[in-house]
Amino acid sequence: MIGQNKMRKLKLQMQISVDGFVAGPNGEMDWMVWDWDDVLKNYVIELTETVDCILMGHKLARGFIPHWANVVADPAHPEHLFGKKMTDMPKIVFTKTLERSEWENTMLAKGGLEEEIDQLKKQEGKDMIVYGGARFVSDLIQLNLIDEYHLFVNPAVLGNGMPIWKENKNHLCLKLLKTTTSNSGIVILCYQSLKK
Repeated sequence: MIGQNKMRKLKLQMQISVDGFVAGPNGEMDWMVWDWDDVLKNYVIELTETVDCILMGHKLARGFIPHWANVVADPAHPEHLFGKKMTDMPKIVFTKTLERSEWENTMLAKGGLEEEIDQLKKQEGKDMIVYGGARFVSDLIQLNLIDEYHLFVNPAVLGNGMPIWKENKNHLCLKLLKTTTSNSGIVILCYQSLKK
């Protein structure tokens, strides 16, 4: 319909093992490839340009937000400019336990996940991105709230760990939009969710 606002998309960017885990059983991330080439770095930069809001659960927020604040505090850090983008971008932390935001440029969402995301998608602006954590992303998947999946498949098989798919009780239909390979061994699979 002409004049109707386009809904904002919710995009997921997440590192994952070949067998579908996003962390080891105790949150280990030592299996992830951190020596990224320009292909991966440019992919993330381009993806970040399409969004203007970061969504996350409160457990991830406790590590994510201070990490990028520390990067910005060091002008010599190789990721200083990207870190500035991460700290400047508005963030929404989904929580049932926090009473107030502990961080700058961050709001809390305390309502129902489906209702909160629906309201955010109807607002004006660029798309939104979610990075984790595992439980939060699993809940989003179960409610079919993610519109695009950008899965960074690492060349590792864990056998056990934290999944994001296990709790999904619905049949999730995806359309492969593109694949990106890198010399680091990571393959990026970009899927569009085919909503039912």
